Amino acid sequence: MPTPLIAGNWKMNGSRALVDDFGRAFGDAELPENVAVALMVPFPYLDAASRAFEGTPLALGAQTLSDRPSGAFTGEVSGEMLRDCGARMVLVGHSERRTLFGEDDDAVLARVRAALDLGLAPVLCLGETLEERDAGRTEAVVLGQLEAVFDALGADERARLVLAYEPVWAIGTGRTATPAQAQAVHGAIRARLARYDAGLAADTQVLYGGSMKAANAAELLAQPDIDGGLIGGASLNVDEFLAICQSAG
Repeated sequence: MPTPLIAGNWKMNGSRALVDDFGRAFGDAELPENVAVALMVPFPYLDAASRAFEGTPLALGAQTLSDRPSGAFTGEVSGEMLRDCGARMVLVGHSERRTLFGEDDDAVLARVRAALDLGLAPVLCLGETLEERDAGRTEAVVLGQLEAVFDALGADERARLVLAYEPVWAIGTGRTATPAQAQAVHGAIRARLARYDAGLAADTQVLYGGSMKAANAAELLAQPDIDGGLIGGASLNVDEFLAICQSAG
């Protein structure tokens, strides 16, 4: 069974003060031994977070990366820069990147490759819109996004990814997939991974992202194929995020 992972995604929120608050809180916190914890902070705070999180259980991640290693790409941030600031993982293909910034499956694959080339762990985000769910296309959409990346990778590369199922209709809306709804999609993802390799299916962390909070985390995390959470709004509150981490033990 994969180690549970609770990963916070601050999106375009946060401050240096909040970085320091999390560093202090997690430096003193007693977490379950079998739970891994990470925070994906905005680019400007990566360096400060690397220092603040030193000696704590918090792993540092970024929210996206360029598919280019360097060059005249104003406003872009390369994987090498992320690693130089202490990041060890990076979100790829978050629904907001897909819908707001036009990243299609090819763009997502290019960013996964860029992360892998630099030893960063990609957290590949998958999810359907409400219209796609209502049309009965949830599995086709989610598994299609998965296959667009995994079909292009080798076995060793696939084993280095974390997956996050995030129903688009449940992100930042206050709506949450029921535990049964979430488990059904996670189970389909696990079954598709098994078609690549049984060991891959057993070992890959598949997180749920979609308005997970302290009040519903335990029930969601109790599902057999949910290995943790990708936490949005609740990851901006130290006490709330700590409570979710405690629920994963």
